[in-house]
Amino acid sequence: MPTIYYIRHGETDWNANGRLQGTHDVPLNELGCAQSVHAGQILADLFARDGREARSLKFVSSPLGRARQSMELLRKTLRLPMREFATDERLREIAYGDWEGFTLAETQARDPDIFERRQAAKWTIAPPGGENYLSVQARMSDWYSALEADTVAVAHGGTARALMVALGFEMPESACDLTIEQGAVYVFGKGSLRKYS
Repeated sequence: MPTIYYIRHGETDWNANGRLQGTHDVPLNELGCAQSVHAGQILADLFARDGREARSLKFVSSPLGRARQSMELLRKTLRLPMREFATDERLREIAYGDWEGFTLAETQARDPDIFERRQAAKWTIAPPGGENYLSVQARMSDWYSALEADTVAVAHGGTARALMVALGFEMPESACDLTIEQGAVYVFGKGSLRKYS
């Protein structure tokens, strides 16, 4: 199966403030831009180590602005045309519905019953108007099964967790609260998952 070089988008102000972004378009902040450049440098080192040409890989991003901005910055770092990459709707972040823009503490105050149920079963319980991780896992499985070549993908923390479960690297219980580092590269290879930061 193809190798995936997976990068979570760089930091936004909503990330820094602990706000749920979901499908909202929030631009990268200064640190987020630097993290995206750093991810590009890591990729360059990995490609040099493995004797690979960056141009030989496919590049695909979530359609959300923060992911596309991150992809543009890392492609610039790789000396590739910034905007020559595909987008795929299946890579968009998990939708938090009515909770988008709020912190976890605020969502708990707004919807205490649903919040508690979701804390106990995050993979299957969706926020009001949002989606659960099980549905994100299904679309990430669908995306992965359609890959035909080694691919650099820029997407989100939620989609990374779902892909890890879909490919058997994590269980839903462990993946739910797994921190997906910004500015790092996660390499999904033949039966292995490695993080480079």
